[in-house]
Amino acid sequence: MSPLTPVVGRIPQPSGPWSFTCGWDRMRSNERPEDVMLLKPRCYPGVGKTTLIQKASAALQSSGVPVAGFYTEEVRQGGRRIGFDVVTLSGLRGPLSRVGPEPPPGGRGCRVGQYVVDLTSFEQLALPALSDAGSGGGPGQRVCVIDEIGKMELFSQPFIQAVRQVLSTPGAVVLGTIPVPRGKPLALVEEVRRRSDVTVFTVTRDNRSHLLPDIVTCVRSGGK
Repeated sequence: MSPLTPVVGRIPQPSGPWSFTCGWDRMRSNERPEDVMLLKPRCYPGVGKTTLIQKASAALQSSGVPVAGFYTEEVRQGGRRIGFDVVTLSGLRGPLSRVGPEPPPGGRGCRVGQYVVDLTSFEQLALPALSDAGSGGGPGQRVCVIDEIGKMELFSQPFIQAVRQVLSTPGAVVLGTIPVPRGKPLALVEEVRRRSDVTVFTVTRDNRSHLLPDIVTCVRSGGK
């Protein structure tokens, strides 16, 4: 699979109307809004955090808010998960990781359990997406989607630098996902979690169907 494969189709649209009530348009472009992180407990695999990211992105875009960035998606074959893809909101897809013993030919690979991470493919897609989200291209607020800031992604030092940069960019709100810590903490995850300008939602199977309007409103209000 090419690391720059166009995605066929559109981000799923929200199934119902959402009320946006906070002061997005009242912020000045040089103000630093707060960011919104969805916390994914490790005890809830497949909890639906990426679906929430997709629906929140679609809702924000439909109301005229610029949104850029990427999300990760499972890749299955014969009912078995064989890896993950990185998918940008501009419509490109490429491998993030695959089950296997070796990195792809010519690629830079690191391992997480049974998965080999394709750093070259990941950086080709994720870094321009974060750059687009951070630059914005005009006045007003914009949203940068980062799904997720996890162990696979954090093998990339340029990605770590890009995340820190966009988190400090005036006018950009980050809508991202981070894992609940288990074992040795991930330094950037803990750094993000402890920031005073980050609002965290914990996603579970019980609350995932009710969180969307709260997340979208929080993003539009700059995390406040």
